[in-house]
Amino acid sequence: MTRKIDAQTTGMAGEFLTAGKLFKRGYQASITLGNAKHIDILVYNPEIDKSFVVQVKTLRKKNCFLIKKESINKEHIYVFIVLYSNDTQEEYFIVKGEDILSNIDEFFGSSYKREIPSTMPAINYNPLKKYLNNWSVFDE
Repeated sequence: MTRKIDAQTTGMAGEFLTAGKLFKRGYQASITLGNAKHIDILVYNPEIDKSFVVQVKTLRKKNCFLIKKESINKEHIYVFIVLYSNDTQEEYFIVKGEDILSNIDEFFGSSYKREIPSTMPAINYNPLKKYLNNWSVFDE
């Protein structure tokens, strides 16, 4: 018997895994636990004395990430995670908000190309591939 895992559990897994990866790389990370709207993790790079606001979007299996372009903040960093099964390594795609906003058609595919935009716009998996493990955005 398999148990159903809810969206909140999936989201929290993504946030904690991301924070762990950031700590491992020498950054300081603070998870907001829902106390800051549109901010999942606050990150500080002590080597360059710079802070970052991070939003994490998590899926259990490869698919598109539901998000509206109006929700994208050009100043934020977006971490898109595919968790996969417990026996498979998760994938991290790290993208600046400004990169997403400057390439809406590439990231969202047909979501916004229709005469009437999709009611469930999403960032597609394929355009994210070039951002796999792009942790260097926290050094800029």
